Amino acid sequence: MKKEIFLLRGLSGSGKTTLAESLDGYHVESDMYFTNDDGEYKFNPKNLPNAHKWCQSMVNEWMNEEVERIVVSNTFTQKWEMDYYFNVAEENGYTLFSFIVENRHGGNNIHGVPKESIERMKNRFEIQL
Repeated sequence: MKKEIFLLRGLSGSGKTTLAESLDGYHVESDMYFTNDDGEYKFNPKNLPNAHKWCQSMVNEWMNEEVERIVVSNTFTQKWEMDYYFNVAEENGYTLFSFIVENRHGGNNIHGVPKESIERMKNRFEIQL
């Protein structure tokens, strides 16, 4: 059985979620933590560490179930933010792919992230080839 995990990186509004939903796999992102049962998005920056832990726990659960394809879409502006996924992929025999999603289509920032925050993300975005 082929087991894969895809990490989709990019700034808010780049299309990470749209791409993730087209990849035919189990999809998770930290923003889902802030969406209530009525579909309302209520971001609270104080809960961001919990959101990332929740995202990691979902990936762990799916890897334990040996799900064939897992897609994680978060900003991942710095390498250390992906290290957890690199480690669990190796431990569980998953091939990991990391993609940078660029906003070349004029996509919208649906979560209302302020432009100043997006600019800070852009300035700290690390790329390692």
